[in-house]
Amino acid sequence: MLIVALTGGIGAGKSLAAQYFSDLGARVVDADQLARVAVERGSEGFDEVILRFGEKIMHNGDIDRKALAEIIFSDPQAKEDLEAIIHPRVRGLFLEVVADLKPDEILIYEIPLLAESGSAKNFDLVITVEADLEIRKDRLRKRGMFISEIERRLAAKATREDRQALADFVIVNDGDEDGLLRAVENLWEELPSRAK
Repeated sequence: MLIVALTGGIGAGKSLAAQYFSDLGARVVDADQLARVAVERGSEGFDEVILRFGEKIMHNGDIDRKALAEIIFSDPQAKEDLEAIIHPRVRGLFLEVVADLKPDEILIYEIPLLAESGSAKNFDLVITVEADLEIRKDRLRKRGMFISEIERRLAAKATREDRQALADFVIVNDGDEDGLLRAVENLWEELPSRAK
């Protein structure tokens, strides 16, 4: 089996790359999805987040992720507090997935905060998806993000150089979706030879 971290800058295309890996046969798990499970309504994680951040992050009985994001991207202590609640729970959920892997499976773990969390050592290989900064900003604007929000998020993340320093493979996604698909397909053919 092979456990691969897939990371990249916001707007670089890692989620689309993850989808392509899934289409090719990888077991793909999204750290952001596990984080949502860790704090879903009725869980201990949910209760802890509400206790820490209060009713202002609630909307229709659920956590308003946009309101929470605005808080944590402007307050480093709030970000640390949220990570202390979520990260141990996400690690536990991830280990459950790993325990369920078949011997010949390749797991692609989409983890945006790989460099920031210092967890690269937990993976057999690291892939980062990178793109030109202006291309990334343009993609994020097309998703409906305001430039002030984009700048705040970029400032809170690891740099391209940080991610590339950890990576065994770098996919440059400055072109179109077909180009990204070809890069993923080429890498997919190489991964089995790296399995332990």
